[in-house]
Amino acid sequence: MNRIIAGTMTWGSWGKKFSTNEIADYINQCIDLGVYTFDHADIYGGYTTETDFGKGLQKTSIARDKMFHISKCGIQYPCAERALSVKHYNYSKQHIIQSAEQSIKNLNIDYLDLLLLHRPSPLMDVSVISDAFSSLEKDGKVRAFGVSNFTSSQMELLNKEVTIQWNQVECSLSESRVMFDGTLDYHNSNNIGTMAWSPLGDYFKEENQANEIVKPILKSIAEKYKVTPDQILLAWLMTHPANIHPVVGTTNIKRMESSLHAENIRLSHEEWFLLLEAQWGHKVP
Repeated sequence: MNRIIAGTMTWGSWGKKFSTNEIADYINQCIDLGVYTFDHADIYGGYTTETDFGKGLQKTSIARDKMFHISKCGIQYPCAERALSVKHYNYSKQHIIQSAEQSIKNLNIDYLDLLLLHRPSPLMDVSVISDAFSSLEKDGKVRAFGVSNFTSSQMELLNKEVTIQWNQVECSLSESRVMFDGTLDYHNSNNIGTMAWSPLGDYFKEENQANEIVKPILKSIAEKYKVTPDQILLAWLMTHPANIHPVVGTTNIKRMESSLHAENIRLSHEEWFLLLEAQWGHKVP
């Protein structure tokens, strides 16, 4: 799996609205850069973006073993494609298997490299989930399993019967709770890989007091390394010993290329804590 992962959530109707040819071109451009891991979810685009991606993928000549596909299931999302009375979670054996099979069909591939449970449900039954995962693995439809947005206690519950290999969590300078609530410690202790969605946080999305304090420090560090602020934000994440894999959701290939260089930036501990202190607005305890 790539250290930098291409997130597809905004490729379709929830964002850029790429045409089939544009998706094909963007896939090829990512592969040319060396980004071969693509992060999907059944609900993206209101259950349409995986199909859009699959149509684009058909127009490429990329071999299946040169790509790594992640998808997620479990959220039942009311939208035009699915008339539901309420947003909820479904982790029945039938739903997990059908969702994985549908994602495989939509993406025009023959298996998923990794399937994640998208969010924890208070009604999830570990034995049922284990049965679903075992069936998918036995049939060669999914090669590895994980979760997304799960806490350490929720992973501990699943780990009684299921081998969890990855957890995709919200993590950034502006949302660093998983670094301090035991989640990433649990990952390190149990050989669970860490993926981070929204790795730039709200820095480029919101104007708030924290970001105003961070801005001059971020600018100064970026100038020192002759890079951009977004690269420093990614480097800040990747400094953590949990070996965090950022899910970069840009639809701009130059920004995707820029993100790759962040892995080579080596922040000092002082610089790392300067940014954390600025974000928090106070010294660490």
